[in-house]
Amino acid sequence: MKNPELGDSLPAAHPNEATLSLLRLRRSTPADFMAEPGPDADALSDMLTIAARVPDHRRVVPFRFIRFQGEARIRFGDTLGKVFLANTPDAGENKVALERNRFCRAPVVVAVISSVNRAHRTPEWEQILSAGAVCQNLLLAANAHGFAAQWLTEWYAFDEQVAKALMLSENERIAGFVYIGSTNDSPKERGRPNLNSIISDY
Repeated sequence: MKNPELGDSLPAAHPNEATLSLLRLRRSTPADFMAEPGPDADALSDMLTIAARVPDHRRVVPFRFIRFQGEARIRFGDTLGKVFLANTPDAGENKVALERNRFCRAPVVVAVISSVNRAHRTPEWEQILSAGAVCQNLLLAANAHGFAAQWLTEWYAFDEQVAKALMLSENERIAGFVYIGSTNDSPKERGRPNLNSIISDY
């Protein structure tokens, strides 16, 4: 199905039991359980197109993507290893190797970058929420394409040297790294909120 063009009339609702089932059953798969194959270029492009289709007040587009595939995961892993060792000089060789291999856990890793435009009249909080919605959309798009996915941050999402290596600007932060791949693992259901405890009526 082709993506709509600017100005196309779109349905206001999309009754679809398969979508409801996906949302009811959505469950992250730990990156440690992922393997090849990952999505091909067309599938990944479609996932990112879907991911970017989020509520975005006044069309600020306060987010962007950085893709890590193939050798790029290893190159970035070298950066992670160096930064980790600089931060933790007494870390053992095995621990440094673990950090160096973080991005090799999955065939594809996508960094979702929150890019806040502080000069824009849309509140900063709304712009940040849009980036979070992008991460969730990407998880759903990956699942719908038949791939396992997990949204993680971990220490390197908050490290200044890692941000510098990714050439993030002063107004940017890492909303998360989304790991995407194949798996034979069937993750078990985890605890969910008691709905009655988080609902009130005004």
